[in-house]
Amino acid sequence: MLKDITIGQYFPGKSIIHKLDPRFKIIFTGIFIAMLFVADGFVGLGVGLFFVLGAFLLSRIPLKLMLKSLKPILPIIIFTSIMNVLFVKSGKVLVHFWIITITTNGISTAIFMMIRIAALIIGTSLLTYTTSPIVLTDAIERLLSPLKLFKIPVHDFAMIMTIALRFIPTLIEETDKIMSAQKARGADLESGNLIQRAKALIPIFIPLFVSSFSRATDLALAMECRCYHGGEGRTRMKQLKAMVRDYIAFFVIVGFLALVIVINKIPVLV
Repeated sequence: MLKDITIGQYFPGKSIIHKLDPRFKIIFTGIFIAMLFVADGFVGLGVGLFFVLGAFLLSRIPLKLMLKSLKPILPIIIFTSIMNVLFVKSGKVLVHFWIITITTNGISTAIFMMIRIAALIIGTSLLTYTTSPIVLTDAIERLLSPLKLFKIPVHDFAMIMTIALRFIPTLIEETDKIMSAQKARGADLESGNLIQRAKALIPIFIPLFVSSFSRATDLALAMECRCYHGGEGRTRMKQLKAMVRDYIAFFVIVGFLALVIVINKIPVLV
């Protein structure tokens, strides 16, 4: 399961999605999230799903990777679906047993939420898949640069966010190694009740915390040895510059958002 978590990973490529300005890609991600939550029906949600699948194909990232990114959140999707099936009481009753009532609206709401969560994970993952951590740091800093007027350390904030995102795959790999080592020593991590499984994770969390703090110390020393002093006086080898393709992509995603809003106004399609 841990190997299926792909959050924070970057996959180099030369697709049109990779070449887009990272500042625009962050804005696109925000617009896409708004598009999913604005949609009131399956038709509007289908427009958002069509958009993200098209972007995924244009990025030339293998579709199996997209499915792999969904695997870790399957428990959340299943839990959300069950809650909607059990607690949405409106609509035609299909099953009624004791205190359990399953209705047509409950099933449709569960399916709707499943598609929404899946599309949300796919769309947000595409940002890190196609943007390197260094470029992402520059983009976040540039977008938040107006906050410098309020004496907010924008560069430090962007660096913290990017380092945290970058170290997710590293920590996942480290956790997998520790679990394998503990299993080789005879640790039982899979049997027993919930409390027993939680206690079995203690030998994993302790070395993981020690390793994490050790990596953080090494990173801090490395940055100090390279005379890192934050964003003051720093220059960049690659300057961010918006191109025509970035504005075209902006108008395309705004058009999709407008289409979803128009669909919501048509009662037949909601």
